[in-house]
Amino acid sequence: MTPTDVTHVMTTNFYAPPSAIRAGRVVLPEDEARHLRTVLRGEQGDEMTVVDGHGGWYRARIDHVGDEQVVGTIVERRRNVGEPAIDATVALGLLKKRTRFETFVEKAVELGVRRIVPLRTSRAERASIREERLRNVMVAAMKQCRRSRLPALAAPQSTADLLAESGGDVRLVCHAGDASVPIQRAMGQAGPAASALVLVGPEGGFAPSEVEAARANGCTPVSLGPRRLRAETAGLAALHAVVDAHQNG
Repeated sequence: MTPTDVTHVMTTNFYAPPSAIRAGRVVLPEDEARHLRTVLRGEQGDEMTVVDGHGGWYRARIDHVGDEQVVGTIVERRRNVGEPAIDATVALGLLKKRTRFETFVEKAVELGVRRIVPLRTSRAERASIREERLRNVMVAAMKQCRRSRLPALAAPQSTADLLAESGGDVRLVCHAGDASVPIQRAMGQAGPAASALVLVGPEGGFAPSEVEAARANGCTPVSLGPRRLRAETAGLAALHAVVDAHQNG
């Protein structure tokens, strides 16, 4: 088939898990197939882009559009399309309003986060998350911003547990204190890094004991500028600084 034979090249990315991609073919999950068929009016012969959430990117020619299934033949494969080089983990204190945490998750995926950790802190007002809801938000954001990896979503955990089990070439804790340095300076002093861990408190920030524990575990206290930011905004600003510094370094 030549490019002129293609009826339509669809600009929307679709998601299919690795188990749905084999033998040079891709089968869209039912909800994705329904969206392609009923909303986008996809037809046999069209081309679609599919990501598997594990770094796989596929351009496929649609061979079959059924009531519950869409099947395509892969014509091009790539890896890690739309992914930043740095492996960034952002741990954000659980917020009182779930919608604000969902906003953070959505935008963090768009900015290139690799892992999100909901933090239980002394000032957090919630202890749980709606995991399925957040995962759906993440899948939608991954497709919208044309990434090929679905970031990991950890179970809620304490700051102490996170610091004990997580690595990170760069480890930062967002805290507006006398010992804090601008995050851009901290990233510049750290130099090239393959991974980063950023801790952001909930409403009211971290307790002093939590900041000291983070410092004792190798975290540099950093500030995000002269304005007071909401917790979810602070998380996004810190993530952007980390990714941007690495891209421009």
